[in-house]
Amino acid sequence: MFKTLRGRLIAIAVIIGVAGWQLYSHKTETGEWLKLGLDLQGGMHLVLEVDDPDSTMTADAKSDMIDRVDRIIRTRIDQFGVEEPLIQKVGGDRLIVELAGIDDEDRAKGIIQESAFLEFNLVLPTAEFDQALSRIDRSIVATLGVDSIRALGRDVVDESDDLENLLFGADSAATPDSAAADTTAAPEEDEAESIEDALRPFSSLLFTGDVEGTYFVAAEDRPVAEQFLAMDEVQRAYPRDQKLRWGADLVAQGARNYYRLYVLEEDAFLTGEELEDATAQRDPQFNQSQVQFQLSRAGGRQFARFSGSNVGNYLAIVLDNEVMSAPVIRDRIGARGQIEMGQGTPLEEARDLALVLRAGALPVRINIVEERTVGPSLGQDSIDQGTVAGMVGIAMVVVIMIVYYGMAGLLAVGALGVYVLLVLGGLAGLNATLTVPGIAGLILSIGMAVDANVLIFERIREELDHGRATRTAVDEGFEHALSAIVDANITTLITALILFQFGTGPVRGFAVTLSIGIVASFFSALFVTRSFFLAYLSGKKASDPISI
Repeated sequence: MFKTLRGRLIAIAVIIGVAGWQLYSHKTETGEWLKLGLDLQGGMHLVLEVDDPDSTMTADAKSDMIDRVDRIIRTRIDQFGVEEPLIQKVGGDRLIVELAGIDDEDRAKGIIQESAFLEFNLVLPTAEFDQALSRIDRSIVATLGVDSIRALGRDVVDESDDLENLLFGADSAATPDSAAADTTAAPEEDEAESIEDALRPFSSLLFTGDVEGTYFVAAEDRPVAEQFLAMDEVQRAYPRDQKLRWGADLVAQGARNYYRLYVLEEDAFLTGEELEDATAQRDPQFNQSQVQFQLSRAGGRQFARFSGSNVGNYLAIVLDNEVMSAPVIRDRIGARGQIEMGQGTPLEEARDLALVLRAGALPVRINIVEERTVGPSLGQDSIDQGTVAGMVGIAMVVVIMIVYYGMAGLLAVGALGVYVLLVLGGLAGLNATLTVPGIAGLILSIGMAVDANVLIFERIREELDHGRATRTAVDEGFEHALSAIVDANITTLITALILFQFGTGPVRGFAVTLSIGIVASFFSALFVTRSFFLAYLSGKKASDPISI
């Protein structure tokens, strides 16, 4: 078929039609012919790293963790609805995430970073923990000293002033109302209170909670309390098999705001590993966002046994070490439950929580070590500049080819038009993403396509100078230039494949466009240009000169 001019022209027409159809069929709703990358349509570039502040993890352990993080983040982003995200492992402990077209960067980062570790713990009475408060206070004073405690904002005096109180402690869990009582006390009472605070740095922060198993901590005192609770000495002073966890919501009491501090059983009786599904909805009765969850069959049986034996107790639903809600167990609970998100929480936040719960918990904390955001306007500027550069480049090529090679140059320009259509159709057909480096690769491959024509035309000129007939000179020119064109294109193609294999986002975009351009330029130079030459020569005699 390709031995005749008619067959060649039909083949070219079919290929042009297929390329045009690929472009048309992949046109997006926004009117774009090609899928644009992060640097063209805007979006977010993140580099994530495994959090290992103490350098205790081995390289193999980090690599395994980042592989697991990769799978979970892919699931989360797929459910988030980002089209064609780039997620790539770099080294042994880093992950590159590129999200094109993202409007809400903070929400996307929250979905990526949230650990989403779900636990169900029994809330315990505070009685046993009350008895441990004196031990906790003594451990803080012994570890930090009075001066350090004063630096944290606690009003303290010399620890020897009240040795008896230090040794034997006191019941200090007051109520929030008592904290707001009359402050016009005598100087002696103020001094006594300062001494008590000095020797009870932690317990003096606590007030009796409004729910069984809870304390209140004033919102402004929470940073100090968190610093105390992070101390190993304090955690060793906890009652056996008990732990403290903060509540997620602020509670208003009078003129002050408080956080709940829950006393929980140390071991969770159930975790999010048994969770099968989670959906967000709004409670029609209280207009409050909530997440309904469904447990597996085994998890449902375990939940039913536990709830049946703890009717009347409080159950803490803990997400990433924060108590989201702590409802009373009023009856035996099966495989379904719900997480209350708190008054005023947007439904979108509940949807995000449901999303990360479905995707699973991250096995390790991850940090964002690099972040870049590209705005849509900057991306449009890149498109405009790339378009101008491409048009100027093509215009210069057209002028030079026609001026220098005459009619042969015009035939090469026609083949170049076919080449551009083939490249764009190939990008659309492969669903490839066009990036700024990709535009550079496209422009570079245009030059390579012209370079192949230059080789052919120079060989034809040499054959004509040797006295060959026009048709013979054209055939010999294409044949003798073939090896040089093949060598140049194959070596460049190998380089492009290496860039694609080992490069990251923008580099891979360049490699994809360059590879498609190389294949298209090879076809257009050796097949399309030759077909056009045959059509040009078909109306001439063998001895007629040609414009080249």
